[in-house]
Amino acid sequence: MEDILHTIELEKAYNPKDFEDRIYADWEKQGCFKPVKKTDGTGRYVVAIPPPNVTGVLHMGHGLNNVLQDVVVRYHRMKGDETLWIPGTDHAGIATQNVVERQLKAEGKTRHDLGREAFLKRTWEVKEKHHSIITNQLRKIGASVDWSRERFTMDEGLSYAVRTVFVTLYERGLIYRGNYLVNWCPSCGTALADDEVDHEETKGGMYHILYPLADENGAPSASEYIEIATTRPETLLGDTAVAVHPDDPRYTHLIGKKLVLPLTGRCIPIVADSYVDKEFGTGAVKITPAHDPNDWEVGKRHNLEVINILNPDGTLNAAVPEKYRGMTVKAAREAVIADLEAMGLFKEKENIKHAVGHCYRCHSVVEPYLSEQWFVKMKPLADKALAAWKKGELVFYPQKWENTYSHWMENIRDWCISRQLWWGHRIPVWYCKDCGKMTVSVEDVTECPHCKSAALKQDSDVLDTWFSSWLWPFSTLGWPEKTEDLQRYYPTSAVITAHDIIFFWVARMIMAALEFTGTVPFRDVYLHDLVRDKQGRKMSKSLGNGIDPLNIIDEYGADALKFTLTFMCTQGQDILIDNESFKLGSRFANKIWNASRYILGNLEGRRIVPVSASELTELDRWIYHTLNETVKNVRAAFEGYRYNEVGHGIYEFFWNNFCDWYVEGTKLSYKSGDDAEKDRITSVLLAVLEESLRLLHPVLPFVTEEIYRKLPEHCAAGASHRAEALITADYPVYCEERIDTVAAARFTALQNIVRLIRALRAECGIDPQLKLHIALYIEAGSPAAAAFENIDLIKLLAGLADIAFIETPAAKPANSIGTVGAGFEAFIITGTEVDRSQLAARFTKELEKEKQAVSRLTAKLSNANFTDHAPAEVVEGEREKLRQAERLIEKFTLYLHDLV
Repeated sequence: MEDILHTIELEKAYNPKDFEDRIYADWEKQGCFKPVKKTDGTGRYVVAIPPPNVTGVLHMGHGLNNVLQDVVVRYHRMKGDETLWIPGTDHAGIATQNVVERQLKAEGKTRHDLGREAFLKRTWEVKEKHHSIITNQLRKIGASVDWSRERFTMDEGLSYAVRTVFVTLYERGLIYRGNYLVNWCPSCGTALADDEVDHEETKGGMYHILYPLADENGAPSASEYIEIATTRPETLLGDTAVAVHPDDPRYTHLIGKKLVLPLTGRCIPIVADSYVDKEFGTGAVKITPAHDPNDWEVGKRHNLEVINILNPDGTLNAAVPEKYRGMTVKAAREAVIADLEAMGLFKEKENIKHAVGHCYRCHSVVEPYLSEQWFVKMKPLADKALAAWKKGELVFYPQKWENTYSHWMENIRDWCISRQLWWGHRIPVWYCKDCGKMTVSVEDVTECPHCKSAALKQDSDVLDTWFSSWLWPFSTLGWPEKTEDLQRYYPTSAVITAHDIIFFWVARMIMAALEFTGTVPFRDVYLHDLVRDKQGRKMSKSLGNGIDPLNIIDEYGADALKFTLTFMCTQGQDILIDNESFKLGSRFANKIWNASRYILGNLEGRRIVPVSASELTELDRWIYHTLNETVKNVRAAFEGYRYNEVGHGIYEFFWNNFCDWYVEGTKLSYKSGDDAEKDRITSVLLAVLEESLRLLHPVLPFVTEEIYRKLPEHCAAGASHRAEALITADYPVYCEERIDTVAAARFTALQNIVRLIRALRAECGIDPQLKLHIALYIEAGSPAAAAFENIDLIKLLAGLADIAFIETPAAKPANSIGTVGAGFEAFIITGTEVDRSQLAARFTKELEKEKQAVSRLTAKLSNANFTDHAPAEVVEGEREKLRQAERLIEKFTLYLHDLV
């Protein structure tokens, strides 16, 4: 005989603050996040966290990303895979340096006042402070990362990996240095890669300027001009040519002649180049090789002079006339236009909208800028990454991102990797002051290998932040050393990140991994969409519409955050939320708490007994069948990264099927059964609850763990006892022996009967507390015949006083209103309990409302102006409204007929 159970008390009110922090600390203390090494051929599941910027604070986008990783990592851990989630942070060169420079600015200082060494020391202090904030936030969210393996992109091991990669690529001829046109942020004072520039539609002007032809002495003509149009008139100070199309008859006679460049007195040539679109504008284009990428290419073809007119801070330099030196670009533009007007060379300004590049970090306008930089040749790397995808070594979720990936790889440009910053991985290159030669080395160089001089100076630039994070999947595991972790956990299984860094990070990781490890870094690439506000706007400080995940956790709990985001995360769609959205997760967690509290609060005097398959009731068989089907569908959704299907699946099962139907249904048997029957019911209830908590855990880990640890020891179906901790328990598996399609069909029919009676009651406006009398017609041989054996259950769930069965629909009682379902018809008897005149008035009013709707919708859909010009989905929506109104007219007409 099993031990007698006692009531297990859960607090009356669900309060996640009572246990979430305690449970996380317990998991961490017990080492639950560390992979359990297995030698039985069990699969492995490894994810390296997209490292958040060390100076950042996690916003809701980070919240979503970490929730999605945690959910799937917890699933694989429970599934039995050897599971590792590697945490870490990114040094975030520009962002972190900006934080420190802003602090210094407030003190009236610059980094140059401190010097490089003191500045870096202060930056490390900022890093440490912010790092603790981020790790605390991840703990609050419930991220089950293996903290013992935490990495930082500038820790000793990763720094060594970065140097190794730089030197190796240089030796393979894939890194080079030279004077090239780059994207330059004057505010940050550094070069940017192409994909670090955000192009935004901006109001601007198209300025029309007259360039006079030069005579034989180089003097400007008083009557002959070429008109050019530009959005950046200040850059004319760096013009070195005007280009026309070689086949443009307006200019063929001028090719080879010279123009006098306004404001400078310099003479520049007229060149012919097919780059020029002769149909656009005036067909003549000013060429400024140092400040426009297209002009740079034209300049190379025609061997034009290259004149850089900008200082690194974005002001004009000594290459321009003295008047304009030191001016900002904006001030120079105004001055140039004013001076051109005074000379009669300014024709007009058109107001336009055009795409203007902005720095992805500080949002300053980016300038094309000529400077000496380091680059990676990307095409050889991209070709390998493209081939790996074509061979099926990478799988994108959702699949649409394959096109984005392949298009970018096929059109890739070289990557500018040098940054004019102090914070970051310093470029491992040394220059000898004596012999002038350059040395590239993984180790620090103190003596020139060419001339033995000690007069060496290291390159002052640092590497782009992404140059360290593109190594993340293997550098975090110890590469280039052949560590045990690298051999055991590489390649990783998946990358789960936002789609907006597919170029910055995902594609580059694939290229680096193939080049240095010979394999893709992961197989699954899950790219989620963005979190936006309810109006569909991106969350930002400027709009004030951001949501702090820690505020949500403080108000609703981490489980509410996790479930809501999982439930709403549909592949290929942005998530539109506000603070109120998280009530969904809070209500569900509360439901789990209350249902468990009810079950555990009724254990007094009961025993857990073994229940054989033959002892299961039809209600039991139905819940096990439904649980089984849910397990199959949810596991498939996890494997396919269909998070919303996971959320919907567990919600539908636990709230609707388990709580609203099964638990309610067991109350009848519990009420009337003897002790043996009560023990049987208790045992099955506890077994289903235990398995349900395992099903729910990856998405609601805290509330399920808290309840799970309070369950009686021997309550799990098919197991001698429950696991010590839910986080490491087995995830439910699909079992063929639980399939019971007959029980499922019969109980589904019972549910339909109850639902339709409830719906009919609501349509009639009948008090939900009023016990109704109904008549039921059951079609012979249909699953609805289950009603004959479940009269009390239908009465309980539909709020009925009595059920009368009739042999044909024609035998329906007088004064009744009917509804039809699959295999049955149900009739509410409008006896003395129901005011029939009030019902008739209600139906008459509803009927008139629907007739007006039909009239209005018919007129709208008869209007060709609407049907021909409105979006197809809008027109179809109106047609569906019309069909629905017509169905309601038919229904209310029938109801009124039944009341006569």
